[in-house]
Amino acid sequence: MAAPGAGQGPLDRIAAFRFIYLGIFVFVVLSVSAQEAAESLLGSHFRRVVEEAVRVSPADGPIVPQIQNRMTDALHSRWITIGGIRVNPLVLGADSRTPIFLGGRTIPPPRSDPGSAFREAAQLLPAITAVDVTLPLDSLLAGSIWVGFGLILFPVLFRHQRAIVRREQVLISAAVTARNAAASRAKGIQEELEHVSQRLSQLEPTEHAQAQEIAKLERERGALRNRMVDLARREHELRDQAAHANELEEERRTLEEMLEEALGDLDSKQGEIQELNDRLKRASKGAGKAPRRGDALARRMKTLYRNLEIDDRAIQDMLALGDETQRLRAEESLKRLDDDPESAGVRRKVGGLPAGQSIFELGFAGKGRIYYARGRQRPFRVLAVGGKASQKQDLDYLRRLPLD
Repeated sequence: MAAPGAGQGPLDRIAAFRFIYLGIFVFVVLSVSAQEAAESLLGSHFRRVVEEAVRVSPADGPIVPQIQNRMTDALHSRWITIGGIRVNPLVLGADSRTPIFLGGRTIPPPRSDPGSAFREAAQLLPAITAVDVTLPLDSLLAGSIWVGFGLILFPVLFRHQRAIVRREQVLISAAVTARNAAASRAKGIQEELEHVSQRLSQLEPTEHAQAQEIAKLERERGALRNRMVDLARREHELRDQAAHANELEEERRTLEEMLEEALGDLDSKQGEIQELNDRLKRASKGAGKAPRRGDALARRMKTLYRNLEIDDRAIQDMLALGDETQRLRAEESLKRLDDDPESAGVRRKVGGLPAGQSIFELGFAGKGRIYYARGRQRPFRVLAVGGKASQKQDLDYLRRLPLD
C-alpha cells in the first residue's frame, strides 16, 4: 500500500510553491495599481486646487501677486511636505505669453499703476493652468503603499507555509503507521511459518515410517489375505495422513511467499518515509530570499566600466529589460562607450530638454536607447536605459534631472 503523495515528481514539488509565486505577483500588481491610482487622484486634487487659486478678482489688487500668493499657499500641502508628492504647476496669462507661476517659482509682476488692475485682469484672466503630479517610488506615500500590501502578503504566505508543513507531517505519520502495520504483519507471518515448520518436522519421521509399513504390508498381502480388509482400512488411513502432510507443505510455501511480499512492502514504506522527511525539510526552509540582483549588477558594472558613472535608475532600467539578450546588447554599447567613445554609435543630442542640459543618446539592439551626459568624477554618466515604448517617461525623467 503506497503512502499519499509517494508518486509526486520534481515538477509536483515545484508546483507546491505556486501559491507563493501567485502571492508575489498579486502583491506587485496591487502595489503598482494602488500607486498609479493614488497618483491619479492626487493629480485631480491638485488640479482643482490650482484652478481655485487662479480665480482672483481685480478688486482685491493686482492679479499676478494674488495668484502667486495663492499658489504658494496651495503648494504648502502635507501631501507634498510629508507624503513626498512632486507637483509641478504652470500658470500662464490668458494671452499664453505672460508667465505668472512656473514650477514653484514666482515671476516678478510687471510694473503697473494701482488703477491698472482691471486692465491687467482683462489681459491675464482667465489664467491658463497645467499641473504635473508624480508620485516617486522613494516618497513616503509610495513606500507606505508597498509596505501596507507587504504586511498583508507575508502573514498569508507564512500561514500557507505552515499549512504545507502540517500536511507533510500528517503524510509522514500515515506512512509510519503503515510501516508499523506491515512490520507487525511480517512478524505474525514469521511466527506462523515457524509454527508450521515445527509441525512438519514432527510429521516427517511419522510419514517415513508409514511408507515403510505400507511396503511391508504389500509384500505380506499374498500370505495374509484373511487380513486383507483390515489392512486395506489401515492403508486408507495412512494415505489420508500423507495427504494432510502435503497440504501442510503447500501452506508453508504460501506463508513463505506472503513473508517475502511483506518484507518487500516494508522496504517500500521505508523509502517513502525517507522521501517525505526530505520534503518536510525542504518545505520548512520556505520560499527563501530572492537575491538582490540590482546590487550585484551595480557592483559588477561599476567595477568593469571605470570611465562610466552609472545611476541607480539606469541599473533598474537594465533589470527591467527582461530579455537577457537585450541586457547583453546594452552592456556591449556601454563597453564601447567606456573603451572608445568615438566608436560608440552616438545618434544625436536629445532634444526637447531645458536649456543647459546636454544629454546624448546611444543606440543598441535597434530600438534601445542609452541616455548619458558628462560625468562629475568620470568622463561619462549613464542616466537611464529605455526604448521606443518608454521614451516619453524617460524624457520626463531627464527633464527633472539636475546635472550640475
